[in-house]
Amino acid sequence: MIMNYVTKIRAKVNIYASKKSSNLFDGSYKSIYQGNGMDFENLREYIPGDNVRDMDWKASSRSGKMLVKRYIAEKRHNILLVFDTGKKMTAHTKNLEIKKDLALNVGGIFGYLAAKNGDNVGALYNRNGFIQYHQLRTGMQNIERILTLYDKEKFEDYESDLEKSLDYIVKNVNRKMIVFVISDATGIRDVSDSTLKKLTGQHDVLFVRIGDADYASGTSYNHDKDIYIPEYITRNKKLLSMEQETKQKLDKENAEKLLRYRIISTQIDGEKEMVEQIIELLEKHKYACNC
Repeated sequence: MIMNYVTKIRAKVNIYASKKSSNLFDGSYKSIYQGNGMDFENLREYIPGDNVRDMDWKASSRSGKMLVKRYIAEKRHNILLVFDTGKKMTAHTKNLEIKKDLALNVGGIFGYLAAKNGDNVGALYNRNGFIQYHQLRTGMQNIERILTLYDKEKFEDYESDLEKSLDYIVKNVNRKMIVFVISDATGIRDVSDSTLKKLTGQHDVLFVRIGDADYASGTSYNHDKDIYIPEYITRNKKLLSMEQETKQKLDKENAEKLLRYRIISTQIDGEKEMVEQIIELLEKHKYACNC
């Protein structure tokens, strides 16, 4: 398989990573375990019940204490990418990018980083009422397949139903997942508290909000009438002020909703900032898990 999507994602990630003074992704998912693992970490005193095979006899002899080896072991995580769908994903961000294209790249970065770490990655989205579920697999070819199939989807003829996608996870996915939900402000708004409560009780959940275009950008799209917002409206100061107030209210309500369920989130408006925003999101998640 020619990995066109993964190649582009790798280039984006490497450009950002090269600016970091340390290797940004090392240790993102590593934990210390007693017993056999991948890399030796350090020594500690023997505790009754430790495996005798982990004893370091030479070090014990030198120190006069019973010492066992500790290792850094890789934890293989189960990563589920949940993409939003529907007409709204064909609209623009305020950076004049198509929301579906940005969602594809965001999901690609999550998938690439997870696959690079050896994790299992799956994907799920709602195609006009029918759940499309890509089972967990490892490897870059799996990421390429997920991105290719999502990119081929046509969203023009139906509305989003993110609630149904998340409810499907609650009812059908039993194993522990790290769930990355890629949607927008209305997607977050339309997910019920009941579903979020159940979902976060079963899985680690993170949200990426794809930003919407402003009226003033000239690219806001009215899906009900199938037209772009007319120019005379985009120059109406009263309407622009009302739009900003509505957005601020929705943002506040969404932030409070996610906070209630301790869901870490970020907003992404364009490709230029997405890698940095995603890395910051993962670092927040890593810190929260270690607290």
